[in-house]
Amino acid sequence: MGLIPVAPDEVATIVTTLEMSKRPPARPLPESRLRLVRWDLPSPDAYRALFRRVGAPWLWFSRLMMDDATLAAIIHHPDVRIFAATDPAGIEIGMLELDFRNPATCELSYVGLIPELTGQGHGRWLMTHALMLAWAKGVERVWVHTCTLDHPSALGFYRASGFTAVSRTIETFPDPRISGALPADAAPQIPSFASRR
Repeated sequence: MGLIPVAPDEVATIVTTLEMSKRPPARPLPESRLRLVRWDLPSPDAYRALFRRVGAPWLWFSRLMMDDATLAAIIHHPDVRIFAATDPAGIEIGMLELDFRNPATCELSYVGLIPELTGQGHGRWLMTHALMLAWAKGVERVWVHTCTLDHPSALGFYRASGFTAVSRTIETFPDPRISGALPADAAPQIPSFASRR
């Protein structure tokens, strides 16, 4: 057993990939005051704002680092479907991104709500929608990945939703708080060693 050093300006996480190979039994849609709204061709700025609002507490950063053209090529692709979860006032407080670009496969690229909604049942509502939409005609596999930087309940939530863990990898990446992609106070539960440099 060995320990692998991580550079002070990087973050390390264990990524678990989970999948479903058959459509789960139909479930009733849990009650929620939220609505799921299809986002057709969101602007890169609007997309990044919601991505940051939902993901900053977990150091979601990848889409924040892309230039507009690279991001638009993904989020405007006809086989990528993006939805915003909105509150009764129409404010976007969650996101769902489904990627159908690989044949017979749907990746739940991003599924999340703002942290203030944790533990209120809205996650089950969003996942029920996600699975109904992901299992489109011709889909044989739905997959998702989570990591140890996500909410502590994320892995258990995906498993309870019917996903099976199939692989585990270690990922390291530059700390987005040091580069300025996320504020220095984002994800305070994850130590940053920027002051030690």
